[in-house]
Amino acid sequence: MSPPAVPAVPVVHSLREQIREHILEGIVSGRWQPGERIVERRIASELLVSQTPVREALRELESLRLIESSPNKGVRVRELTAADLRESYPVRAGLEQVAAELAADALAEDASALDRELAPLYEADRRGDREAQARHTVAFHREIVLASGNSVLLHTWESLGIEVWTALSIRWLSPQPRAHAEDHAELVTAFRRRDPRIGELLRTHVLGCAPQI
Repeated sequence: MSPPAVPAVPVVHSLREQIREHILEGIVSGRWQPGERIVERRIASELLVSQTPVREALRELESLRLIESSPNKGVRVRELTAADLRESYPVRAGLEQVAAELAADALAEDASALDRELAPLYEADRRGDREAQARHTVAFHREIVLASGNSVLLHTWESLGIEVWTALSIRWLSPQPRAHAEDHAELVTAFRRRDPRIGELLRTHVLGCAPQI
C-alpha cells in the first residue's frame, strides 16, 4: 500500500510581503503612474492594516529604486526611463552567465523545468498577454539560476528585483507586443546539446532583452 499523500503546505507570506506585492502590482498595472504620490495612510486604510508594515514595504520598494521619498513631497513612483530600466541588465547578464555554466550538466540531463515554462510562454505570446510573458520569462530564468545549485547566486539574482524590472520593461517600454518563447526555446536546445558557449549565449540573450534607448 502506498503511503498517504501529504497535503501541500501553503506558502505563508508575511504581512509586509503581502503589502509589498499589493503596491508592486499597483505600480506595474498602472494604478499608480510615474510621479504619482503613494499615500501610506490610504494604503493602510484600504488594506485594514497599521501603517508600520506599509512603511516597511515602501522602504523595500525604495531600495529597489521603484519609489522615492522626500520630506516635502512624500512617497512617489519614480519617473523611470529606459536608462533606469537598463541598469540592472549587465549585472543580471553576468550572474546568469555564471548560472548557466554551473547548471549546464544538470540541464543537459533534464531540462523539463524549462520546458514547463515554455508552453505557457508560447500561449502568452499568442494572446499578447504581457503580464504572462513577464511571469513565465522570469520563471524560466529563475529555473536556470536554481539549477546552478548556488544559493548565493540565487539570492543575489533575486535581490535585483528581476520580476519587477522585467514586467516594467515589457509594459512601459515595449509599445508593440513581441514574442519571447522562440528565443527561450533556442536556449533549451543549447542546454540539451551541451553547447560549450551556453554561458555566453545566455549573457547575450539577457543583454538583448534590455530596453532600448
